[in-house]
Amino acid sequence: MPEAGERILVVGPSWVGDMVMAQSLFKTLRARSPGARIGVVAPAWSRPILERMAEVDEVAALEVGHGELGWSGRRRLASSLRGRFDRAIVLPRSWKSALVPFLARIPRRTGFLGEQRYGLLNDRRALDKTVLDQTVKRFVALGLPADEAARGDFAVPRPALRRDDANLASLRAEHELGARPAIAMMPGAEYGPAKQWPLAYFRELAEALVAEGHEVRVLGGPKDAEAGETIATGLAHVHNLCGRTRLADAVDLLADCRQAVTNDSGLMHVAAAAGTRVQALYGSSSPAYTPPLTADAAIHYLALDCSPCFQRTCPLGHTNCLNLLTPSRVLQALQST
Repeated sequence: MPEAGERILVVGPSWVGDMVMAQSLFKTLRARSPGARIGVVAPAWSRPILERMAEVDEVAALEVGHGELGWSGRRRLASSLRGRFDRAIVLPRSWKSALVPFLARIPRRTGFLGEQRYGLLNDRRALDKTVLDQTVKRFVALGLPADEAARGDFAVPRPALRRDDANLASLRAEHELGARPAIAMMPGAEYGPAKQWPLAYFRELAEALVAEGHEVRVLGGPKDAEAGETIATGLAHVHNLCGRTRLADAVDLLADCRQAVTNDSGLMHVAAAAGTRVQALYGSSSPAYTPPLTADAAIHYLALDCSPCFQRTCPLGHTNCLNLLTPSRVLQALQST
């Protein structure tokens, strides 16, 4: 349990959605010890998200590409952190993710067993996936005493990202938004096509929403720009913002939307933490494992015999888990709120 004034370093995950879910751990640490100082080792891209979390006091950017060992970068970062923290919590289960706390000589280093990290961690926890059956529960558990974590009956606070009203006003002016009530669409999913609802369905839904008087904001990164064009081209009041906004901007733009229609993706978790009602579309993944952490969500999941397969592409070649999830069903859910 955190002590008064304890300095805690958390090695954060490498995905947008996981970083949002990590706020549940930060909230738990802060609630149990309001005087604790929380630092987060994280990829540089995640700084705008972490800066929207009131519980995070410091971000230590790790300038290493995803999947890279980056020995020199980790050693430099560890050197800058040496002597500044009492305890480290390592959320990823990889060997390399435990290097920075070890090299920084942080006295207590907590994490789940995995990839032969015996020398790097000195508070090693076994992971019971039947008890800790969600990613967010696993994150929170590492911040609790081992006996309490093992029971799995602890509270999981929901993420909540701060909105920047001045930035929102600037974005609305820059992109000529806000003439109509806004609905967000997030067609991307970094993991693969087995998590991506058909673009033709997004476009059909956008057409119906515009006809009902809505504005549609298509959000995503540069890789989603082409998908955004497929949805938005030729449609009035549909704005393709993919690749045209920063990650921090997405927080504000989503907080300004009535609802968000989204694949199981990082931006789904951003939308939930921004306070937007979420229409969550699940294909190869499971809402039981990575649900949107909000009470204001509708889950669209067909639970076919072949689901969830957790594959990047459909192993059966049909992706019926998403192709049979019709735009009319989602439109009805949007209208019922």
